[in-house]
Amino acid sequence: MKRILLAALLTSTAVAANAADVGVSISVGQPGFYGQLDIGNYPRPVVVNPQPVIIQRGAMEAQPIYLRVPPGHIKHWSKNCHKYNACNRRVYFVQENWYEHEYVPRYQAEHRRHEKYNKHRKDHRDRGNQRHEYRDHDRGRDD
Repeated sequence: MKRILLAALLTSTAVAANAADVGVSISVGQPGFYGQLDIGNYPRPVVVNPQPVIIQRGAMEAQPIYLRVPPGHIKHWSKNCHKYNACNRRVYFVQENWYEHEYVPRYQAEHRRHEKYNKHRKDHRDRGNQRHEYRDHDRGRDD
């Protein structure tokens, strides 16, 4: 009986471990995203500290980066900067309110426009390829 219980326990542990290996992908503009933001021509970000945070001296000539990170990561930045590959960079942490109300809506709107444009271009190219196929077929080219 003990063997059956042990086998059942090991099996359930293995199933739980496999379930934990499920990959989740979260991208910029989604609520759970943390990482570097491309500010580009967005409105000036509202930052947590007016001075950039630097853990290791390094790429001072490089542009500072803007990051959205959980509050605990800001508090213990020296322990978390490696997760964002930003220990030797000047870092500004954007405020949550700015990210949610300024950055995300504009980012999503821009990417919806790009998706529609790219879909339109793809549809147009596909129709163009179909016309060429028909024209070649009419000339006796069955490539």
